[in-house]
Amino acid sequence: MRRHSPLRPVAALTLLSAASFPAHAASYGTPTIKLSAAYLSGAVDSTGDPTVTVTVAQSGADASALTVTASGSTRSSVAATTDVHVTGSGTSRTVAVTAHAQGYTDLTLKVTGLGGKTATTTLHYAASPAVQHSADARYLTGASDASAAVDVGGGHVVVANDEDNTLRLYDGAASGAPVRSWDLGGALGADKEVDIEGAARVGNTVYWTGSLGNNKDGEYRADRNTVFTTTVSGSGAATQLTFGTAGHRLRDDLVAWDEANGDRYGFADATAAGQAPKQIDGFNVEGLEFAPGSVTTAYVGFRAPLVPPQNGGKALLVPVTNMDQVARGSKAAFGTPVELDLGGLSVRDLRRNAQGQYLILAGSWAAEDNSAPYALYSWDGVAGHRPVKVLDLPTADAGGWESVVSVPDLTAPGARVQLITDDGAADLYGDGTKAKDLAHPEWQKSRTTWFTLS
Repeated sequence: MRRHSPLRPVAALTLLSAASFPAHAASYGTPTIKLSAAYLSGAVDSTGDPTVTVTVAQSGADASALTVTASGSTRSSVAATTDVHVTGSGTSRTVAVTAHAQGYTDLTLKVTGLGGKTATTTLHYAASPAVQHSADARYLTGASDASAAVDVGGGHVVVANDEDNTLRLYDGAASGAPVRSWDLGGALGADKEVDIEGAARVGNTVYWTGSLGNNKDGEYRADRNTVFTTTVSGSGAATQLTFGTAGHRLRDDLVAWDEANGDRYGFADATAAGQAPKQIDGFNVEGLEFAPGSVTTAYVGFRAPLVPPQNGGKALLVPVTNMDQVARGSKAAFGTPVELDLGGLSVRDLRRNAQGQYLILAGSWAAEDNSAPYALYSWDGVAGHRPVKVLDLPTADAGGWESVVSVPDLTAPGARVQLITDDGAADLYGDGTKAKDLAHPEWQKSRTTWFTLS
């Protein structure tokens, strides 16, 4: 009797067993790793530095099985591989870096997938030095020349940058990029920057002013002779801005008004060709805020000139009594000028709260040099009433104090105020490059800090 071969059932068993095993490593694809931004900035001893998002994937594998690590640093003294912290699971991970020294390093990030397959990408990291009050400091990235700011609620702030015509919305409590931004260059018909330096809010209307002065080379730039408005809708992270109106004659009206009053402040000479704006007898506007109880009269605060133009001179405010019309192109009308004793400093910003209390950010008329003193003064907005110094500001760190976000109730114990620096002229990373000239916006930044008022 012929016997059947025993190999047939064995072969069937072999095929069944092979089908029940997991796929071989060769069936996994090469993993991928992508960064939300290839450039990241941090600061030594900072709190809540910006982060980047890493997206990983691998064909044939669940993303949760992939691991992300730092496998290399070109300058470990700035940040080593152990200073890279990866959190999260699945497709999206968050990467944070702890800085130890000022400078640059390229960090290699590696994803390891199933089957032992890997892929890498490079994060270009820059670290600025430690600053005073670091626990209360945050960094607003994407631009470095913060020049004016307006509170829009929910901890959010709209910030102007004097090197472009873009307004940026930030979460003022967190370091990082803008929530959104609005480039108003087209709406303004501007070929160059307006050099936005002052802002004031009335209801849902924000008034913005250019510096009105010549550029640093003493050349007239028409775009700087601009006052314009935006309308705010929503608040906090949902804030939206729309362009309103613009006027382009306030500088000319100020010069004509001063000439008609005996050239008291020397505006004509200060705006002449070849005259730099940031001189003790120059012409440069940096503050804007409305007078007590008014929605039409606004104080225009001057960084230059001092009155008289000498060390120890007083700061100058000129009331524009029809600012609502000036922002529509009408001729300006003026009230009686106000001269304030700020200890020889001039106006870098001016802000009022709902109680009619003012804070004046006072600094030097000179070009961006943070070795000069800065201070905060309280004031009641009444001409003839002397401002009172409430705080000397630190000056050892990069950047110049430039903006007051909002004014707390100055009678409340422990009242805190948020200020913003202009870091455009600062060498943030120790390579001799000004922040405004950095090629990557992620490396450009300004600093915002909370101070307790005494």
